[in-house]
Amino acid sequence: MSYPDRDPERTRALPQQERYADPAQPVRHDEQYVAAPDQEVVRERVEDSHAQRHRTIRMITSAVTFLTGLFAVVLLAQIILTVAEANPGNGFASFVEGFSSAVSLGFDGLFSPGSAKLATVLDYGLAAIVWLLIGAAINFLIRRFASPGPRREVRYRRSVE
Repeated sequence: MSYPDRDPERTRALPQQERYADPAQPVRHDEQYVAAPDQEVVRERVEDSHAQRHRTIRMITSAVTFLTGLFAVVLLAQIILTVAEANPGNGFASFVEGFSSAVSLGFDGLFSPGSAKLATVLDYGLAAIVWLLIGAAINFLIRRFASPGPRREVRYRRSVE
């Protein structure tokens, strides 16, 4: 199967831009057309008055997500170390055990099944899920009440060249 020759007029994505008289002068890519000599060129710059506020909200929600996720990961690590029967005398295992008991939200000993491993999985697993839900709720509340409303003020600056 042979394809027809390409039509350069049909396949060109953008119209040809005229070059400046001086070939050393580069073509500016932000221009969409070349202005006629009798027209003035107006450029506008938009300033969003809420941009800094949005950035601050994103940074705060990222910190909340990081902390609650870290707590959930530490609890999950404690579950894995307990199920895998890690040596409790090891420095890493004792650090994870101390950290996970500090962030367990009081769920230690909530369940008392026959197996100590199952009790750890249930207690710390529930605490990890609660930490993730707490993080999602805090982020929702921050975005809901700290974000600017639908009426935004946008300022324009015009400069005539």
